[in-house]
Amino acid sequence: MTQPKRLLFVCLGNIVRSPLAENMFAHLASQAGMEDNFEVDSAGTAGYHVGEAPDSRMRAVGAEKGLVYSGRARQFSEKDFLDFDLILAMDQNNYNNILALAGSPSEQRKVHMMREFDPLANPYDGVPDPYYDGIDGFYSVYEIVERSCQGLLDALKAGKL
Repeated sequence: MTQPKRLLFVCLGNIVRSPLAENMFAHLASQAGMEDNFEVDSAGTAGYHVGEAPDSRMRAVGAEKGLVYSGRARQFSEKDFLDFDLILAMDQNNYNNILALAGSPSEQRKVHMMREFDPLANPYDGVPDPYYDGIDGFYSVYEIVERSCQGLLDALKAGKL
């Protein structure tokens, strides 16, 4: 049996964007009958919210669309390079912070921008952080992350990663 591909989604605090992506990807993989092909997790580059549940506003938006959240915030560490096959950064700052911890070119190659997989975006666009915005920002981020996760799943199914 093939080992599942391990994916880590990373944002700043690990309470909005990365847990959304973690749970969205797991949901889409399950809908495609591929849940056994992947293991997913999320982390934040900062430790502001370690141990906290995902943001209640993002959970509410997800719940409206049938998405169920699990997990608690944790901080990204150098060990994650060993534990994960792909590391997906939500924005350029997170991407740069992750790369600064990479100890080798092979670790650097694991890191991608999340919107590389969004068919409506430039690969270097970030997933906006709606934390200080109104609820419309959370709906917008949900749509961006859904498109990006579907594109990522499609790329993995096609053997592009």
